[in-house]
Amino acid sequence: MIKIDNLTFNYPKQANLFDGLNLQIKEGSIHGLLGKNGSGKTTLMKIIAGLRFPRKGSCQAFGHETKHRSPDFLKEIYFVPEEFFTTPVSMKQFVAIYKGFYPNFSEQDLKKYITEFELPDNGNLASFSYGMKKKFLIAFGIATNCRVLILDEPSNGLDIPSKSKLRKILASSINEDRSFIISTHQVRDIDQLIDPVLIIEDGKVLFNYSLEEISEKLALKVVEELPAVGVLHSEKTVGGYSILIEREEEESYAMDIETLFNAVINNKEKIRAIFSDSNEKN
Repeated sequence: MIKIDNLTFNYPKQANLFDGLNLQIKEGSIHGLLGKNGSGKTTLMKIIAGLRFPRKGSCQAFGHETKHRSPDFLKEIYFVPEEFFTTPVSMKQFVAIYKGFYPNFSEQDLKKYITEFELPDNGNLASFSYGMKKKFLIAFGIATNCRVLILDEPSNGLDIPSKSKLRKILASSINEDRSFIISTHQVRDIDQLIDPVLIIEDGKVLFNYSLEEISEKLALKVVEELPAVGVLHSEKTVGGYSILIEREEEESYAMDIETLFNAVINNKEKIRAIFSDSNEKN
């Protein structure tokens, strides 16, 4: 669905943020795009959405170069940034203005999501809080039924009940023809949804594996005392430690994405070696 080949990008008077980046994003999944501040997550999403243009290389979505912003490409992609501006119009006016750009837009779906998010039927966006505006834009984006939905920090500004409803709506609206790309620092808000896990650092893909691949190689356990060897990452918890180790047993274990992220960032070479061995065997 999305193919990035040998992509180079930099902002004026700055070193390359991406230099020879290669990446493929397939349909039918909710991709978790993770990374530290400044790693290039938002820029990468903007390149995919056709809002930033590579200096070299290519970024294609469904066969279209995103930098050309062709109508056939734009009708199949929707981007909800972390920071946004909404025109001071009513919800119905917003829908009337923008729904025509998306041929698969469903007003029935939008009404369902608005009800789920407990938004008014036709409130004025100017009077909405940041969280209410974000819920409306996410609801509209999902209702476009476009092939790629990009969400930057979607849970930021949402209260706890709304985060739960966000997870429910996203899970129910993904299908084999769509791909969601979600970037967040609040990993635990959506860790039950994202698969595969894509981690970038310094403009490079550091980690890109499905949960099935991850669970075949790694295991998360809670222990009272830290083992002397073999721990990829550990975090203090009530009554002991949460540790990530290389899996050696057949028993299945739950995976915590935040712990996985910290392990990948802090123990790069060991994680890379574990998954490189798996790739060579395949």
